[in-house]
Amino acid sequence: MNKFFIMAGMLALSTAATAQTKEGGLSEQMVRQIQQVQQPQQKALFNALAANKIDDLARNFEAQRQIDTYFSVETPKQSITDQKQSGRCWMFSGMNVLRSNFAQRNDSTLGFVPANTKVSLEFSQDYLFFWDQLEKANLFLQAAIDHAGKPMNDPMVQFFFKSPINDGGTFCGVADLADKYGLVPREAMPETFSAENTSKMASIMKSLLRQQGLQLRDMVNAKKAKKDIQKAKTDMLSEVYRVLAMTLGEPLKQFTYAYKDKEGKSLCAAKTYTPMEFYREVVGGPINGSFIMVMNDPRNAYYKTYEVEYDRHTYDGHNWKYLNLPMDEIEQLAIASLKDGRKLYSSYDVGKQLDRTRGYSSLDNFDYESLFQTRFTMDKAQRIATFDSGSTHAMTLTAVDLDEQGRAKKWKVENSWGASWGQQGCIIMTDEWFREYMFRLVVDKKYVPEDILKMEQQKPVMVMPDDPLFQMDE
Repeated sequence: MNKFFIMAGMLALSTAATAQTKEGGLSEQMVRQIQQVQQPQQKALFNALAANKIDDLARNFEAQRQIDTYFSVETPKQSITDQKQSGRCWMFSGMNVLRSNFAQRNDSTLGFVPANTKVSLEFSQDYLFFWDQLEKANLFLQAAIDHAGKPMNDPMVQFFFKSPINDGGTFCGVADLADKYGLVPREAMPETFSAENTSKMASIMKSLLRQQGLQLRDMVNAKKAKKDIQKAKTDMLSEVYRVLAMTLGEPLKQFTYAYKDKEGKSLCAAKTYTPMEFYREVVGGPINGSFIMVMNDPRNAYYKTYEVEYDRHTYDGHNWKYLNLPMDEIEQLAIASLKDGRKLYSSYDVGKQLDRTRGYSSLDNFDYESLFQTRFTMDKAQRIATFDSGSTHAMTLTAVDLDEQGRAKKWKVENSWGASWGQQGCIIMTDEWFREYMFRLVVDKKYVPEDILKMEQQKPVMVMPDDPLFQMDE
């Protein structure tokens, strides 16, 4: 081709590129400036990164010392659970707390079990998950009715239709659902495939609910009678119930059960229970009203109570309400509980600086700054505000190691990813990591000072559910 035409073509392309670039766009001149600052050693780094995982290259060798597994304060060990491919960590953690509480009191509450014999008990996640999903479906359908007068692009309408149902949650869900529907032992209603692998069931349920939500909106806007709308919603929930029954199994109305030890030996004669009768026997009373939820959110004022609108599992249940506290005071609440042998529901941004192989969370596990020759300087408040960090996973806080002054050095949680993972199913966290990436804690009221209990009773500031920090634990 003629050299003139080649040069003319290149000039035309350059002119076209310049013409396309508006103010604030990525111009050809900017690209040249960006390329000029690249370092010669990048070729070697690219070759390494092209063939390896980022974390394998960023792993800080100096931090690969032996992990100290001693804890000065540790609650009794219990079997490790596994949520499999589901987002039910909140349920597993909440139930782990309930069965730990039961283990502390079963000697005195179960007179028919031999003295000084520990009962091995795990609750059915499948049973409570069924009711969680049915309640969330009702919450969505009622919200479709309540907000039918708003356009589809209204933020609240979009909030519900974007995620009409999910399997994430918080401890509030465990409290509301167990208080309403009771509990059953896992062996009476074991996990199904869809309980352990929720994605396909969730996809089907979302499509069904969105379709039903649109139908209810149309009925409301067509001025249909309230009784007709209510009947339509009930019929829709019958469809939802059928899908759930086919994937999770229909929830038990009664069952026969005998308490067993960890070897599986029956400790008493079998007895027939309803879920509510079993719940009253093993829990002893309502969960709601027995605890407070505290949170560390440095964006907002401390010693104030906040409530997340529409963040609940049941339409008539409790929104997620919490008291915002500095980490020093949250740690004291946790230490008081653990010293008395009580485990706690807690949640974290679990993936940050987590060494999955060793089950260890420390701020210096991985050195991304040196690898990519950059800096990460945001503090906790800035990370939350920019959606860079927030609570992603609930786990059961089970131990703390204290120095001579009673200050925390490290913590341990029971996870729900199986017993073969990490530290025999647990994660050990440095206190520095804990302060940066721990977010919420559920504490029994008997470990909470009177002044904090009074603060928790303030009229809450309402927070929208799409706030960056208030995503459900999965």
